[in-house]
Amino acid sequence: MHATATAVGGPQQHLRALERANEVRLARADLKRRIADGRLRAADVILTSPWEAESMAVADLLMSQRRWGRTRARRLLAGIPLSETKTLGSMTERQRLAVAFAMRTDTADRSGHEAAELELTRA
Repeated sequence: MHATATAVGGPQQHLRALERANEVRLARADLKRRIADGRLRAADVILTSPWEAESMAVADLLMSQRRWGRTRARRLLAGIPLSETKTLGSMTERQRLAVAFAMRTDTADRSGHEAAELELTRA
């Protein structure tokens, strides 16, 4: 008895997988662009989890915002605690709410800090 493997889908399946991967990449790039431009809030993406973001790591989404780098994303996620590599599609409702709340709190702290710096420069 010899075990043999047969190709189930052939080249058509491979091409469909490539097309799907490209579709997801383009949609994800558009999503990141809208977040960076301020047309879409990352917290809203986390709460709604659209199809193009389901397999995206939460840290990648956070870093698509202006003025958000790896350090700021890590600091926010460590306070929850939540892994940077956690995908949006695998997050629980509680985790989604915690990240969205932490983002709003972080943004409020930052804007208050920036307002204080502006007042100091005016004086």
